[in-house]
Amino acid sequence: MTNRSDSIIPVVENDRPNKEKLFGLDFLRALAIIMVLFFHTLVLFPHPEWLSYVAKFGWIGVDLFFALSGFLIASQLFAKIVEDKKISFRDFFIKRFFRIVPAYLTVLFLYLSFPALREHGTPAPYWKFLTFTQNLGLDLRSQSAFSHAWSLCVEEQFYLFFPIILIVLVYFNAVRKGFIVLISLFLLGFVARLYAWNVLVFPFNGTTLFGVYWQEWIYYPTYARLDGLLVGISIAGIFQFKPKIKVLLRRHGNLMLVIGILVLIAAYIVCSDERSFSLCMYGFPLVDIGCGFLVLGAVSPSSFIYKYNSLFFSTIAMLSYSIYLIHKITIHVTQEQLFKLDIPKESNLMMLISLLMTILAAYMLHYMIEKPFMKFRIQLLKPGLLKPVPLVSSEEKDIE
Repeated sequence: MTNRSDSIIPVVENDRPNKEKLFGLDFLRALAIIMVLFFHTLVLFPHPEWLSYVAKFGWIGVDLFFALSGFLIASQLFAKIVEDKKISFRDFFIKRFFRIVPAYLTVLFLYLSFPALREHGTPAPYWKFLTFTQNLGLDLRSQSAFSHAWSLCVEEQFYLFFPIILIVLVYFNAVRKGFIVLISLFLLGFVARLYAWNVLVFPFNGTTLFGVYWQEWIYYPTYARLDGLLVGISIAGIFQFKPKIKVLLRRHGNLMLVIGILVLIAAYIVCSDERSFSLCMYGFPLVDIGCGFLVLGAVSPSSFIYKYNSLFFSTIAMLSYSIYLIHKITIHVTQEQLFKLDIPKESNLMMLISLLMTILAAYMLHYMIEKPFMKFRIQLLKPGLLKPVPLVSSEEKDIE
């Protein structure tokens, strides 16, 4: 997808104290950020020629992260419902805030304060970043810098509305009928994309505005990109409320991975016609369903990646959020500076150094900003420091 310069990296954390680490999820998390890195290098920066053949479909890293995020966050809340435990609304948002916002605001400060660091153009108005509404009405002609923050906006909106929907379902004792809500939202996505295509995008087909409006009204908006989150939530719901189906699925982890790959191959064929009606209507759901099967495989003990303990993948997974936030700035600055040393921007050496510098910058952001605030979050949430505000009553073990 040639101009699709912003793939999301939703924040997916692995807070599983006293539990077995799910190495399969680390593998997928690392795979997702690598795909995004390669894709953004392809569409935004000078790059080696071979990248054009391997990174064109890299934008699906965003959907893989959506599926992961939907699965993990929904699992945490569904677990409480299943065990009839109290969920603290306050605790939930404190956890999300200190996981996401400090590093995000740090990078936003860099973008707003130091124009030379920007990979391209200018950012959207600062208030849209602060309110996490930057993905709504995002026009890349004038708001291209830090445009990849759109994904975090989708995430934050999800974190806000999903617990509220659960409150309503619990209040009416209708949690186990929540699948109706999921199906309705899934269908609503089709309707929203169909309307956007017919009314807001296709009338400009053949003009220079077509691509701009396609991204503004179909690619970025929350209403059009919920499929991945819904797939993740659906898997969490099956695991929490349908234990027999969960046991059956987890017995066939490798099969789930194979199905996921086959679905993604089909999605690649559907999506080969960039910004087409078929991609708009069927490509996104196919990608997200394929990613869902990968998540199913990753959490199944019978799959080969379930306990695939790799220092490389675990490290990249740990740094994935920081990599996502800082990678465009780092690649841009690295290329500009090394070019002064006569290193061609399209060379393999330039790409290698840019990627290594991105990991280094992410490492610094993680240990200087992310980790201290997450430690502070733990202290803040110690019993007695904050009185919990009941959100819902719940039932299964909290993945956090």
